[in-house]
Amino acid sequence: MRYVFALLVIMLAALTVGTGMFVVDQRQSAIIFGMGEMKDVIEEPGLYFKLPSPLQNVLFLDKRIQSTETHESDRIITAEKMNILVDSFVKWRIVDPRLFYISFGGDEQRAQDRMEQIIKAALNDEITKKTVAQVISGDRSELMEAIKKRISSETEHIGVQIVDVRLKRVRYVDQINNSVFERMKSERTRVANELRSTGEAESEKIRADAEKQRTVILAEAFRDAEKIKGEGDAKASRIYAQAFSKNPEFYRFYRSLQAYRESFKDKKDVLVVDPSSEFFRYMKSPKGAK
Repeated sequence: MRYVFALLVIMLAALTVGTGMFVVDQRQSAIIFGMGEMKDVIEEPGLYFKLPSPLQNVLFLDKRIQSTETHESDRIITAEKMNILVDSFVKWRIVDPRLFYISFGGDEQRAQDRMEQIIKAALNDEITKKTVAQVISGDRSELMEAIKKRISSETEHIGVQIVDVRLKRVRYVDQINNSVFERMKSERTRVANELRSTGEAESEKIRADAEKQRTVILAEAFRDAEKIKGEGDAKASRIYAQAFSKNPEFYRFYRSLQAYRESFKDKKDVLVVDPSSEFFRYMKSPKGAK
């Protein structure tokens, strides 16, 4: 009888130890409850002991980074009153298990629902201050930082830390896509027409300037040519005068030969002149005798 009692004691002790042992994984934190009250929070991984159930129970919470994504695009109005659809996601993790349990009773689905509400409100508050251009490209990083700060201020009271916030996609609602496209098209057409007009004006300006330079160059060239020609004629006249003044009769003879050459250059020409005229003086006699 004594051995049976000892065996029962050993078995009871082994069962108590077995049900009182638990392991906290490095990816988890644990909350120990005693009679419905929160007794302790364990965040370091390892082997731990507790009283057997129902005296004490353990709730495990995931410490890893989790994601909350919008299941449907959020429709938000921008600063210029344009409707856009925004898809986003937020990375977060539990940093205070005690606050997290108090806020959601350890229910992670309730936490996800609450996170979606906080994210939607933050997106709406921050994007309504921006234009579409700023949301899409210009101040996007600044916008995401502002949204992250806004969400963090809300989640720090529920034991959650915001790791990252990203806008996956930003697009117009379907009913205004066409109007936006037409406005962009008309704007690009206006810019193209302005550039074309500017180019044509510059072209006319360059063409007019080139024509002006051409006229000036031709005028100056003609002036210089006439000047050179005049100087050459004057010099030739001086030379002729100096040469022919030494023998006037030879000069008259030479000029007469030139006149004959010009008069009879074309065989079809007909000249009606009195043969005894002064014009044929040197044709009758090389010495010009009458």
